[in-house]
Amino acid sequence: MQDLAEHQLSKKDYFVVSSLLFGLFFGAGNLIFPIHLGQLAGGHWTSAAFGFLVTAVVLPLLSVLAISVTHSEGVYDIGRPLGPAFALAFMILIHATIGPLFGTPRTATIPFSVGVQPLLPANFAHVGLLLFSAVFFGLAFLFSYKERRIMASVGKVLNPLFLLLLFVVFLFGFLAPMGQASAQPVTAAYRHAAFFNGFLQGYNTMDALAGLAFGVTVVSAVKGLGVHKSSRVSWVTARAGIFATGTIGLIYIGLILLGAASLAHFKVSADGGVVFNQVVTHYMGAFGHAMLATLLTVTCLTTAIGLVAAFAQDFHKHFKKVSYRTWLALMCTASFLTANFGLDTIIAWSTPMLMFLYPFAMSLILLSLASPLFHRDSVVYFFVVLFTAVPALLDMVAAFPAVVSQSAFGKTLTAFQQNYLPLASIGMDWVVPALIGLVVGLGLHFLKPVLAKSHARVPQGN
Repeated sequence: MQDLAEHQLSKKDYFVVSSLLFGLFFGAGNLIFPIHLGQLAGGHWTSAAFGFLVTAVVLPLLSVLAISVTHSEGVYDIGRPLGPAFALAFMILIHATIGPLFGTPRTATIPFSVGVQPLLPANFAHVGLLLFSAVFFGLAFLFSYKERRIMASVGKVLNPLFLLLLFVVFLFGFLAPMGQASAQPVTAAYRHAAFFNGFLQGYNTMDALAGLAFGVTVVSAVKGLGVHKSSRVSWVTARAGIFATGTIGLIYIGLILLGAASLAHFKVSADGGVVFNQVVTHYMGAFGHAMLATLLTVTCLTTAIGLVAAFAQDFHKHFKKVSYRTWLALMCTASFLTANFGLDTIIAWSTPMLMFLYPFAMSLILLSLASPLFHRDSVVYFFVVLFTAVPALLDMVAAFPAVVSQSAFGKTLTAFQQNYLPLASIGMDWVVPALIGLVVGLGLHFLKPVLAKSHARVPQGN
C-alpha cells in the first residue's frame, strides 16, 4: 500500500530539490575561495581548478551519494558502524564546525566585511557587524522556523535570485575579459603543486562536511513531497545531488577563471572578497559593489538557513527533550555571538578543525560508498579511522595559529610529521595510514569466515 501511495515526482519537483541542495551548499565561501584561488594559481589555474573540484565538488557529491547508498538520514548514521558514542561525537564535531563555531558565523561576516563594511566609517565597523549579524540571523531563524517552508524559501525564492545576480557578473566577465588567464603570473606555492594546493583550498568550502549534515534537511524535504520509501528517497537525493554539484562545479570553473584573468589589472589580493569586489567594481562601478553586497547576502542567507535547520533537526532527533525551535534559537544566538569575533579570527581558528575533520569525513564517505562490498562491517571502519587519527591530529596542530603551531610542542610534532609521514609536505599524510588501515580491516573481515570454520572444526572437550 505504501508503494501505491508514493508520489511520483515531476521534473519541477526534482528541480526544486536540486535547487534546495544547491542553495544549502553554495555560500559566500563558495564565491570567495575559488576566485582567490584563481589569483593565486594564475597561469596554472587549470591544475589548481582540478584539485579544487575534487574536494569542493566531487567530495560533496560523494557525501550526498553516501547518504543515499546507506539510506541514512544524516551525519549520525554515517558514523553509526563505529557505535553510537562515536556517531554522536562525530555528529557534534561536524555540526559545531560547520555550525556555531565557524561555518555559520562566516555566512554573516563575509557579506558584511566585503559588501557592507567598506561603506561604513572605520569606527562604526564593530557596531555595524553587531547590527548586521543580528538582522541576518534573525532572518535565518524566521525562514527556518517552519521546517516544511525551508524548501520553498531556499529552492524557490532565494536561490533563483542568487543565480540571476551571479549570471550578470559572469556575463560582464566573459564578454569583456580582463586578460588571458593562462598568461598570468603564478605564486610560488602553485608553481609545482597547483593541484594539491587547490585540493587543500577546497577544504575551506566545508561542503563535504556540510553534505553529511544537510542529509537530514534534504531527506525531510523529499519526504515532504510525498516520497517515503527509503530506496526512492535515496534515488531522489542522489539525482538532485548530481545536478546541484554539477552546477556548482561549472560556477567554480568560471570563478577561478575570473580570478586568474583579474591579474591583468590587479595584484594578488589578501582574500577572495577583495578580488570579487575589484572585479565587479571594474565592470560596474558603485552599482557593482551594491550588487556584490546583495549577491553575497542572498547566497549566505540560503546557506545559513540550511546550516541552522540541519543543526536543529539533528540535535532534536538525538536530544528530543529540547524542541526543534529551541535548538534553532540556540544555534542562531551562538552563531550571532561568534560572528562578532570577526572574519579573520573565524578563518584562522576554523582551518585546524577542517584539517582534523576532513580526513575522517573523506574516509567515512568512501567507506559508506563501498560498504555494500563488506556489509558495513565495523571492523573495516575501525581500522581505517584508527590509522587516520594520528595524521589528522598532526595536521590540526600544524594548521593552528602561531601561538600553538610555532610553540616548542607544535614544532616538535610538525617535525615528526614531515620526517616520518609520507605525503606530509602536500597535506595528504593521512592517505597512506588510511590505506594501511583499510587493508588490515578488509583482511580481518574476509578472514572471519575462515576463522569461524576453523573454530567449528576444533573438537570440543568434555
